[in-house]
Amino acid sequence: MMTTALYLTIAMVMVAALLNVYRLIKGPDAPDRVLALDTLYINAIAMIILLGIAFNSRMYLESGLLIAVMGFVSTVAMAKYLKRGSVIE
Repeated sequence: MMTTALYLTIAMVMVAALLNVYRLIKGPDAPDRVLALDTLYINAIAMIILLGIAFNSRMYLESGLLIAVMGFVSTVAMAKYLKRGSVIE
């Protein structure tokens, strides 16, 4: 039962990631694309954590944490760039 739920959850996260890629490509303006990219890295973290559970490995957790930190920094940098036109001032 638990493996079925795990595989079903992996499939749902993959569908969500595909929908985010669609919004990233089709997005009407830059803020929508930044939000789609932000949601895409969150889906990537979820996928990595689920694969870590499926393969019973702790290395996936560490890589998920690294992607979380890098994703947060890149989202903040993109938001500052869209608001001001430069990241560092």
